[in-house]
Amino acid sequence: MESEATKVEEMFGKIREYIEVRVELLRLKSINKVAAFMSSAITLVILIIIFGGAFLCVTLGASFLIGDWLGRTCYGFFIVGGLYLIAGLLIYSMRDKWIKKKVSNKLIKDLMD
Repeated sequence: MESEATKVEEMFGKIREYIEVRVELLRLKSINKVAAFMSSAITLVILIIIFGGAFLCVTLGASFLIGDWLGRTCYGFFIVGGLYLIAGLLIYSMRDKWIKKKVSNKLIKDLMD
């Protein structure tokens, strides 16, 4: 009888150890996913700031250049602003196809891997 009780206790001990290892593995995988997501998010924010500054400089330069060609600076700003308005409306109308699906798929892929 004692050998059967010992085997049952040993089996429960191994099951408990297995569960502890699985919980630790799940915790480490979760930490890895959060760290990967945060590093991607921080990188994206830094790139947006850098490219936003460059984009602002190019926009101002184009506006002044077009305004200089047309004889009045304000015309250049109106034309560049109109181009951005058209681009914004186009992106807004295609947001589900161009942005939403790609971002959703990337997020799901990152979280599932």
